[in-house]
Amino acid sequence: MLLSAHKELKAVIFDMDGLLVNSEPYWKLAEKKVFGQYGLNLSDELLRQVMGFRLSEVVKYWYTYQPWPNPDFKDTEEAILNDVTERILAHADAMPGVYTVLEKCKQSGYKMAIASSSAMRLIEAVVNKLQIQDFFDVMWSAEFEPYGKPHPGIFISTAKKLNTAPEHCLVFEDAINGVIAAKAAKMFCIAVPEEATYHDPRFAIADEKISSLTQLVFSST
Repeated sequence: MLLSAHKELKAVIFDMDGLLVNSEPYWKLAEKKVFGQYGLNLSDELLRQVMGFRLSEVVKYWYTYQPWPNPDFKDTEEAILNDVTERILAHADAMPGVYTVLEKCKQSGYKMAIASSSAMRLIEAVVNKLQIQDFFDVMWSAEFEPYGKPHPGIFISTAKKLNTAPEHCLVFEDAINGVIAAKAAKMFCIAVPEEATYHDPRFAIADEKISSLTQLVFSST
């Protein structure tokens, strides 16, 4: 698709996990490890139910699904966050097309932001790992919002920080909860789902759907 076809576009907002960095496998491994210690046997299919959720919401979701004795939600969050951070910093790479898209958006003069459900310290770790921190005017985490995705709050707050009206913002999202949030915020949304969920009919609410950021085309004029 031709990104420059959207004449009113002034800002581009990126999700992070599974969109900028190939972190979803490491989130799954970390969650399986930590929740497995509580007796939960979580498959990849089950874990897709919480894609796009804040970590605090993930922990409470699985506790409701199958409670464990003497829960300490904060300790569980820390255990998962520490594990996934170590895995990402050791092994994760940028998703295909990321560097090209970031460079082209910067050259086009768009304001740029990350709006992620991950904790801010993980956002900072990832952008430093990928060496992409200089591209972004704003980095914002749903941990600072009253509600996480699919609530639109994170995108509305990010637009305000960019000093840009929501209708002039484009969001790239890989998870259905993020797409719902972007559309509820009245933003244009391009879905970039993982292969396993690409044909999920719920992605029909996105304005466009592509299999990779490499499919984006920028006008030379």
